[in-house]
Amino acid sequence: MQKPDIVVTDVIDADIERAVGGGLNDFNDVVTGISDRRPLAVVVKDPVTGDVVGGVIGRSSLGLLFLDLFFLPERLRGSGLGTEVLQAFEEEGRQRGCRSAVLYTISFQAPGFYERNGWRRFGEIPCHPPGTSRIFMTKEL
Repeated sequence: MQKPDIVVTDVIDADIERAVGGGLNDFNDVVTGISDRRPLAVVVKDPVTGDVVGGVIGRSSLGLLFLDLFFLPERLRGSGLGTEVLQAFEEEGRQRGCRSAVLYTISFQAPGFYERNGWRRFGEIPCHPPGTSRIFMTKEL
């Protein structure tokens, strides 16, 4: 057999996603006998225009809830809306049978917000710019 080519790219198209993501998902399904991965979003919409202005994007799989992205515009922060969105995300995770949740945030983003909502740090890795770190957090659901 001829050795495969190795290609470095910053473009992840559907073929790459299907080969890598699909291949890993198929492997996990065979090993665990479980195929329960599902995307999850809790969106915040402008009440006048209906435009999406923020929210949470994540997924559930094998009893774990992953919070991948969370954004609210500056004008909506500090009003309690973020906590409502986070609680809705966590509750849907519970409904899906998730026992725990995991996320990472950056030190200049929202670690205090998550801690106030019951999340705890389990790891921290320095990154750029100097003095900044990625903070890994978890919560039992």
